[in-house]
Amino acid sequence: MANSAQARKRARQAEKRRQNNASRRSMTRTCLKRVVSLIASGDKEGAAAAYKVAVPAIDRAANNGLMHKNKAARHKSRLNAQIKAL
Repeated sequence: MANSAQARKRARQAEKRRQNNASRRSMTRTCLKRVVSLIASGDKEGAAAAYKVAVPAIDRAANNGLMHKNKAARHKSRLNAQIKAL
């Protein structure tokens, strides 16, 4: 356990950051799953609308370090290709 005041503060900051990261990661994954489910159901307009909501969420996750930039680009590219293929 943290003994010094500095270590206690760092532990508090780490926990706060962990909770923020978990929330942002969950939101990003939910957006991705929403697009994937609409693609699977064949709803092109709905999938395109959900994709427009998901892209900024994916970009925010990449900029905040929750996801690598290449992984974010790969997700966006594959989702867009699947929507266009409908």
